Amino acid sequence: QVQLVESGGGLVQAGGSLRLSCDFTGVTFSRNVMAWWRQAPGKERELVAGISGLGYTTYYGDSVKGRATISKANTKNTVYLQMNSLRLEDTAHYYCAFSSGPFITPVPERYAYWGQGIQVTVSS
Repeated sequence: QVQLVESGGGLVQAGGSLRLSCDFTGVTFSRNVMAWWRQAPGKERELVAGISGLGYTTYYGDSVKGRATISKANTKNTVYLQMNSLRLEDTAHYYCAFSSGPFITPVPERYAYWGQGIQVTVSS
């Protein structure tokens, strides 16, 4: 069975940092994509960052470029999202997702598995 479990969210002051973790089981990260998405109430789901299992190519959304780093743990099935210089607009429910193909894509339907999500709230 496939499981993606997020952790590391919470309340953070604007300008601060946090690291989200996604522990995954039941999937092989060799020719697929692990990605972080986020969604605020009433808004579209947004691709924050993605990393490919083939070559570890990375992608960052314009809203977080320069402030976020996605990475894969060397010896365990964990993907991280390090976010710095947090802004109020970063407040959202963050999801870890596993793609059904080898390409980083901003189309949610191209991701086969999703974690339950974790809240990140940035306060002023």
